[in-house]
Amino acid sequence: MLFHVEMTVNLPPDMDAEKAAALKAQEKDMAQQLQRDGVWRHLWRIAGRYANVSIFDVESPAHLHDVLSQLPLFPYMSMEVQALCRHGSSVHSDDR
Repeated sequence: MLFHVEMTVNLPPDMDAEKAAALKAQEKDMAQQLQRDGVWRHLWRIAGRYANVSIFDVESPAHLHDVLSQLPLFPYMSMEVQALCRHGSSVHSDDR
């Protein structure tokens, strides 16, 4: 199942800089591994914001929830999730 997820990160302004840097490094490592695994299919920065738009390819909504809730920055994120399906007018033969 494909899902469009918009994530906005809201780190507390008074968060220790070292803690923030460690969380960001852990997040990057996990995001890159999920991309290599084919789960986090696309990742785009939203210009001018600490936010991204991503496409996830998961088995179910519960699987997506499990993946998202394990992200190191999850406690500091607000998210909007939308399920996706193929459009009949698409000229592409797959969803990649």
